Amino acid sequence: MASDEVRKTGFTGIEIHGHSIRVDFMYKGVRYRHTLGIEPTRANIKHAAGLRSAALFALKSGHYNEADFFPHSRSAESSPQTSKRLGDLCDRYKPLKAVDITPETELRYGNALNVCLKTIGRNRLIDTLLPADIQQLRADLIATRAVSTTNHYLATFAGFLYWCENNGYCGELGKHCVRFTKSSKDPDPLTFAEYQALLDKGCLHPIDRATVTLAVYTGLRPGELLALAIEDVAPDLSKITVQRSITQSVTFKVPKTNKARTVLLYPPAREALKVLIADAEQREAADLQVWLNRHESRTDHVRVLLSPKTQARKKVVNDYFVPSAWNTKWANLTRRAEIRHRPPYQTRHTYACWNLTARGNLAFIANQLGHSDYSMLVKVYGRWIDSESPRELERIWEGMQNMARNVPNLPQKLAA
Repeated sequence: MASDEVRKTGFTGIEIHGHSIRVDFMYKGVRYRHTLGIEPTRANIKHAAGLRSAALFALKSGHYNEADFFPHSRSAESSPQTSKRLGDLCDRYKPLKAVDITPETELRYGNALNVCLKTIGRNRLIDTLLPADIQQLRADLIATRAVSTTNHYLATFAGFLYWCENNGYCGELGKHCVRFTKSSKDPDPLTFAEYQALLDKGCLHPIDRATVTLAVYTGLRPGELLALAIEDVAPDLSKITVQRSITQSVTFKVPKTNKARTVLLYPPAREALKVLIADAEQREAADLQVWLNRHESRTDHVRVLLSPKTQARKKVVNDYFVPSAWNTKWANLTRRAEIRHRPPYQTRHTYACWNLTARGNLAFIANQLGHSDYSMLVKVYGRWIDSESPRELERIWEGMQNMARNVPNLPQKLAA
């Protein structure tokens, strides 16, 4: 008898292959075939039949791990590379995704993926996932989390599923990670009376008053405000250049738009800068590593305007404010001022709303805030844009008359 001759055993999917037993079965169009390497005795054949039944049951229930059932097969020995378990696939996906994102974003993505895998099951085979499983994931996540958090988890998990689809591990599953509709919240700007209360009652130190004034009259994002340096300010205090931001992990990076922008300054902001610069000049310049992306950075030799050391009561404090520290200080300022608490990001909304209420040019305001165009202004701050003022017609007509007086009346060329 040839060594590779195959003989039937009377048990479905159990064959005698040469001098060993081979197990063969199909599941969802995929053939599984393993040679056990044991003699084809009657007892071993019955054992193989039971092993085959158990493997099929594990496949159907989503808990199949090839190495558990067939540890000596060549495919099992390479299971970390070929496994279709969600946990193993995700472990392969994470480092591939990491090359395109910052370390801080990598941590947030990793946490989101871990939560989703824990909910579905890390050992679940991806080819056993159904759209209903993704829908159940959505229901489980939203039951105990905010809409914004749930949507972040779903978007991150969808990216992982799309990667699995592109590599042939599963069918179309990513499209079922539908995000929940989030109710839009209008900006909640400070009134001028609240702003005055912040300065008069909330701020006990000149640096705090200057910082709040600068935030309100420039519209900087909190991370941009905390990373602003003397070297970013024009000598005549007419403008600042926003070219870095600080993160919660005390990492400096480029602004949200990935490019620097120039912000022209109102008189209150100029006066505030005089106070902040006088304080920052007492500190030595430091080399800040500013990350441009995951793999590139630059070094800025600057003196940051704001430092916790200015008002520190402790001997050991950080050199720079991080967003959470500024959040705490802002909460104390609003509490002492006895005004309704808002996140410090509302100073940016205050700048936009005050400019719009004063009928500022939309393109100019968008440029000051770092928006590519003014469509974001219309979308977010529409209620502060007065489009039906009785004075609007008079203002436009006055401008047209001025234009008529200033533009010379050039003669028209006669047609040939």
